[in-house]
Formats: sequence, structure tokens, C-alpha cells
Amino acid sequence: MKLQDIREKSVDELNSLVVDMKKELFNLRLQKSTNKLENPAAIANTKRTIARIKTVIKEKEAANA
Repeated sequence: MKLQDIREKSVDELNSLVVDMKKELFNLRLQKSTNKLENPAAIANTKRTIARIKTVIKEKEAANA
């Protein structure tokens, strides 16, 4: 997901997106443990996306405060 797409969403949408991404990360870790993960880089990409989303949430909260 691109940063521009993340910035266009509201804080509530971003919070729900973080929950969805964490579920996806859990599923990727589960696939890794069962040796069925096809793309090992997907775990790192998902972690980075979660970090990006959390950063934008903090920026929006700081701007509103």
C-alpha cells in the first residue's frame, strides 16, 4: 500500500486497517511455521506497512491536537 493512499484515509479507517494487517501478519507467520509461505518477504512488507500506518495515525493525531 502506498503512503499517499494511507494519508487519504481517516484515523478510524486507518485503525481498522491496522487490525486487518495484523491479522494478515498472523496468517503469514502461521504459513511460515508450516513451511507453506511462498514469499518470505511478505512478512517484512506487512510489518513495514503497519509501521507506516501507525506513523500516519500519530501525525494526524498530533495535527489535530
